[in-house]
Amino acid sequence: MAETEVDEQTGDGARASRQAVLDERRAARLAKQIGAFARRHGGAAEGQLAYLGRAGTRIVLVAQDGDWGDLVAPSHDVALKAVEKAGITVHESFDGEFAAKVRTGPYEWTRMAGIQIGGPDNDQDDQDDPDTDQGESAK
Repeated sequence: MAETEVDEQTGDGARASRQAVLDERRAARLAKQIGAFARRHGGAAEGQLAYLGRAGTRIVLVAQDGDWGDLVAPSHDVALKAVEKAGITVHESFDGEFAAKVRTGPYEWTRMAGIQIGGPDNDQDDQDDPDTDQGESAK
């Protein structure tokens, strides 16, 4: 009976150790992606972590040039490790000066309009079609 208890503890310990190694690898991979994003867009980036529930944590990134993107980490702990490894500034919320740094383009504006008020979708083929409302409104 004592051997069974020891084996169960060792199994849980080994499982936890494997999970820690996997989490460390995921954090390193995310940090590498964050760094690559920052380099492509002016050399620096800032971020904000948004809890997604069981799906994990979203890392919203805003680059120095205003471009933005996001990554999803499997857990909040992995997301925290990733942004720490990447060395970026992390904001508590996505508002104020941080939100003002985001540069949106035509894609985002038409996409938001399409979702919110029935505006045009982003299908490029429809924009040239005179039988659609998009073709008329673009003229």
